[in-house]
Amino acid sequence: MAEAPTSPVEILARAAARAPQATALVDGPLRLTYAGYAAAVAAFALQLRALGSQGARVALMLGNSTHMAVGIFAVQAAGATLVPLNPDYTAAELGPVLAIARPSILVSFAHHSERLRAALGDRFTGEILVLPDDAGTWLAGLPETGEPLPLPDPDALALVQFTGGTTGTPKGVMLTHRALAANVAQREAVLPTDWADERVLCVMPLFHSFASAMAHFLAPNCAGTLVLLPRYRPDVLQQTVAAERITRLPAGPTLVQSLLQWHGFDAQSFATLRCLWSGSAPLPAEVQRMWEAATGIPVYEGYGQTEAGPVLTFHGPRTVLKPMSVGPAVPGTEIRILDLATAVPLGPGETGEIAARGPQLMQGYLDDPEATAAALRDGWLLTGDIGHLDADGHLFITDRRKDMAIVGGYNVYPREVDEALLRYPGVRAAAAVAVPDAYRGEVIWAYVEGEVTPDALTRHSEDTLVRYKRPVEWRILPSLPRTGVGKIDKAELRRIARAELADRAAGAAHVA
Repeated sequence: MAEAPTSPVEILARAAARAPQATALVDGPLRLTYAGYAAAVAAFALQLRALGSQGARVALMLGNSTHMAVGIFAVQAAGATLVPLNPDYTAAELGPVLAIARPSILVSFAHHSERLRAALGDRFTGEILVLPDDAGTWLAGLPETGEPLPLPDPDALALVQFTGGTTGTPKGVMLTHRALAANVAQREAVLPTDWADERVLCVMPLFHSFASAMAHFLAPNCAGTLVLLPRYRPDVLQQTVAAERITRLPAGPTLVQSLLQWHGFDAQSFATLRCLWSGSAPLPAEVQRMWEAATGIPVYEGYGQTEAGPVLTFHGPRTVLKPMSVGPAVPGTEIRILDLATAVPLGPGETGEIAARGPQLMQGYLDDPEATAAALRDGWLLTGDIGHLDADGHLFITDRRKDMAIVGGYNVYPREVDEALLRYPGVRAAAAVAVPDAYRGEVIWAYVEGEVTPDALTRHSEDTLVRYKRPVEWRILPSLPRTGVGKIDKAELRRIARAELADRAAGAAHVA
């Protein structure tokens, strides 16, 4: 029996060797076989090496495209470290990321170049490689090579993935080729795929770890077809699922909610799906119930972090599905719950910080030993998330540690409030946040998207939440702020709430 691949590039090489004529990639009208996919990766890797990429960092700012799908593998095959960038970032957001990453080569489209140069200022002395928008034109212009796909050193740095840019200083998560490949194998053990018989739709952004693990690396691992969409539109997604006979759909909760609320939603269009994989943010139980009731297609939810390659736990077809759980640890991974004050391991049912250990964990944060020391302790990753394990080892996420509120001495986890509000008719999205309070230490404010009134929500919260968990302030908005990957941006909501409190205090002082 062949040994398991030790890098995503080796996963692609095996698919190309075993299923060369299978369709690997669909990007609009463009279709690549696995033989063509591997050849394009090898050719682009050769071009990057000619620019001095080996041992350097190469940043890709290309969006969901053939260029990005090929580029991710090519950077790693060239012996370089990949730095994927959010193509929607402003120059102000790109600046701190690029200052930390210090790439030697930047690859982008022409319409991104101005923002990149503005973010770099006069500091950058490397190469900016601008690719033509048309994928066919670009592929035709790559240098021909008869060489096999080069395989990287498994223990070399494969990826610097930035995280935390919306909540503070960006941190570059460092992952090896071996860690990424190990996580693919761990996921496959829980969520098995059918060899050469899968069609995976990727609408999640390829610069994000969830899309890499659950679509980009997953498809060649089963010699399946990866179908790319540049961005989410419910009508295009629904049409694509039906036309391309999609079997697997990785999606964030916001996307699932949006589909269900879209006036044109047609459950029959999703009939070819074998399951939906949910990740990147907690899936509200009501949304899962509505999806499964409408389509009959199971949802398997998992949990992870960029720092963990990213998958740590997942429900699968062979696990018992438990409401509100994100499943047991994937093989080779250990999960512990640590006391928030003492860091002592806790027993089943006890709530604390989630810690994890396994082969998929990061090496640390790029050039940030202080943050690395805070996150990695004796081989364990301290996730900063709050949760508990049940007696069967299933993990339940309560909230982020930094999101936990202490209201009059009681611990309140905003996700619980979110779940209660989402059960009320007319609420499309909800986000509870903690704000300072002179009397109770902290109180809960709720931001809601939907056709509802504060009075109705107050009555609903009185029926569903103990007094100290009930929001004391309501804000009904046309839409809630979201991050670049579609998560509700609670950091922005906390900033808005604190700004409002500061304005109140200033007004009160002026009156006095």
